[in-house]
Amino acid sequence: MKIAILAGDGIGPEIMGEARKVMDALNLPDCTIMEGDVGGAGYKKHGHPLPPETLEMAKAADAILFGAVGDPDCDNLERHLRPEQAILGLRSALGLFANLRPATMFPGLEDLSALRPEVAREIDLLIVRELNGDVYFGEKAIRTLEDGRRQGYDFMSYAEDEVRRISHAGFKAAQGRRKKLCSVDKANVLETSQLWRDVVIEVSSEYPDVELSHMYVDNAAMQLVRNPGQFDVIVTGNLFGDILSDQASMCVGSIGLLASASLGEDQTEFGTKGLYEPIHGSAPDIAGQGKANPMATILSLAMMLRHSFGRDADADRIEAAVAKALEQGVKGADLGGSSGTSAIGDAVIANL
Repeated sequence: MKIAILAGDGIGPEIMGEARKVMDALNLPDCTIMEGDVGGAGYKKHGHPLPPETLEMAKAADAILFGAVGDPDCDNLERHLRPEQAILGLRSALGLFANLRPATMFPGLEDLSALRPEVAREIDLLIVRELNGDVYFGEKAIRTLEDGRRQGYDFMSYAEDEVRRISHAGFKAAQGRRKKLCSVDKANVLETSQLWRDVVIEVSSEYPDVELSHMYVDNAAMQLVRNPGQFDVIVTGNLFGDILSDQASMCVGSIGLLASASLGEDQTEFGTKGLYEPIHGSAPDIAGQGKANPMATILSLAMMLRHSFGRDADADRIEAAVAKALEQGVKGADLGGSSGTSAIGDAVIANL
């Protein structure tokens, strides 16, 4: 198994260090670890947030475990040199089109949610977000109109093959869960969304065991607060998925617990090649202080073992160990606790 470790900036090296400890505790067989610079660290050392050697390493790996990028020192750089471009570059170069973000309420943490405990405890959903299309990758610019006014524009579009492949990813994910898929769009206003809905319906004929429903994105945002327990798997486009997945994370109570997987079509000897990362940022304000919560990174490791290497048993063990540590009161500051980064990692390992 070839794994590329890209710790990145801020708290990235600290949280990645705890994930490495968990990997060591699992005694994974025939495992080759490669490490590279990325983000602000990549720019400062190599002059680019995604150095060529790091990209080649990622291409050669079966899976990438990613920390976080973001460095205030780089805020004034040209956009293509900013740390955040590293993750966009990896998604594009590796063809990672499907982002999987599970949001599950851990027992005993209901009071951390902004929702009522009886509502929050029902959260157990997965958002499947398309990553390579939509307004993020369409033509965009700021131009001056004939009357002198400035106008910004971003072109939203999806081709049917792009919708079809993310639809398959959503249906397959639902087959492995409770067999309910909700497709989120804005088909009452956007032609892009009308095509999206039409193609999702076409693909649904291949998955008769999955119950398909549709919801406009504004209603979906309301329902995530009103009754999140109704959702099993949500499939949606890049822009809507970006917003809804962050909303779902705060319904759970903390982004410090949420992992993610970005998957493509490339298959390795073991499973699907992918990039795995916590959904939180680099948190430069607490970097180097041993305060960061590494649980989301450790849970991203579990997703990597499950999706890219087919090691479901190891993934289950990690997830159970994290849940047990939380049950024992091992919580970082983001969860209202006082446990440090290393102590949280040690508690997870003790529960393996």
